[in-house]
Amino acid sequence: MTTHDIAIVGAGAAGLAAAHRARELGLTFVLLEASHRIGGRAYTEEVAPGIPFDLGCHWLHSASLNPFVAVADRLGIAYERLIGWPRRMFREGRWFESDALGDWDAYYERADEAIEAAAAAGRDISIAEATERDSPWTAFYDYFTTLGTSKDSDEVCVFDVADYHDTGENWPVRDGYGTLVARWAADIPVTLNARAQTIAWGGPLVRIATPKGTVEARAAVIAVGTGVLGHGDIRFDPPLPAWKRDAIDALPLGNHNRICIVFDRDVFGPGVRGNTIKLGDDEPMSFQVMPFGFPLAIGVTGGRFADWLERAGAAASVDHALQRLKAAYGNDVAKHVVKSSVTAWGGDPWTHGAYSAHKPGAGRRRADLARPVDGRLFFAGEAASTRFFSTCHGAYLTGLAAAEDAAATLAGAGNAAAAAQ
Repeated sequence: MTTHDIAIVGAGAAGLAAAHRARELGLTFVLLEASHRIGGRAYTEEVAPGIPFDLGCHWLHSASLNPFVAVADRLGIAYERLIGWPRRMFREGRWFESDALGDWDAYYERADEAIEAAAAAGRDISIAEATERDSPWTAFYDYFTTLGTSKDSDEVCVFDVADYHDTGENWPVRDGYGTLVARWAADIPVTLNARAQTIAWGGPLVRIATPKGTVEARAAVIAVGTGVLGHGDIRFDPPLPAWKRDAIDALPLGNHNRICIVFDRDVFGPGVRGNTIKLGDDEPMSFQVMPFGFPLAIGVTGGRFADWLERAGAAASVDHALQRLKAAYGNDVAKHVVKSSVTAWGGDPWTHGAYSAHKPGAGRRRADLARPVDGRLFFAGEAASTRFFSTCHGAYLTGLAAAEDAAATLAGAGNAAAAAQ
């Protein structure tokens, strides 16, 4: 059996980045992936010839700080440079354009200030506890919270909003973020359909049992999400220490799904391409319409409502989105629907959710999630990022860091062994 320097578990952005850096550092490695593909929650499919749809991550968030921008430039993958997000809202049966959304902007600013103040004071409370609950705009703020965090406002700590480093640059990728990640990582060797069943780390080597056999390494990078870790899909022998299990428990994955409806033409006409539609007391739903000129409408859901709609099924999800488009754009839009695609991250067996949100009352635990165990288990993934959690580039950066930490530790152990001789 070959003994590798590093065994990497999970071929999402974090695991792929760890493999990239391990190779650059001259380390031997094996990269294990449970599913049939790489990319994890970065995945693009073609919903019609030449029309991509991102099922997972879809923005180059904090673009001026995002390393995938340079990767996209190198690979010739196009993106759109946006500052802010063009928007309008449909409520009470009519459109509110950007210049009529002053009350919404004022509420949003007050809410953000209240959250920042609570976090600065060390109040480990939820977003719901920190913000106004009796405004007509509360439902909209709560909805956008579910999109940004994958959880509802009562389930997310104010620390997450305060700690996230947002430059306001959120750039969509024309060919898909998943396509970008797949092309960037195309030359990384990966063993697919090789789920880590048991990670035994009590002896001199880390031994990882998979359906394709057992792998041995001097150290391991665990680059799977807290959905997998929290569900106990991987058995650790001996069990992870209590402080690590507490960090995993504090950072569960929520849900964020995308409903893509394909039309045979542009049924929307001129106007803003970012819209939020609210009918009566129902949950709001935001849409991208005609992204990059493609005849699509992409509706997004998050939190408990995403869970509920996912359980209702793909057909119900499409119908729900289409009813809102009909109310805002007219019933005729339904005549031009040709197909649809709906994500279901909550039920995905390889992720168990979309991305992580910090529970209120648990303290700041993301750094604990990233902290190595016993100098042999190193952890990476978006949940382990302290500033760019819930993003693809956040996962990427933690993968680089985990590989570098593992390499330094192994070099130190090698130097100590040589000195002892």
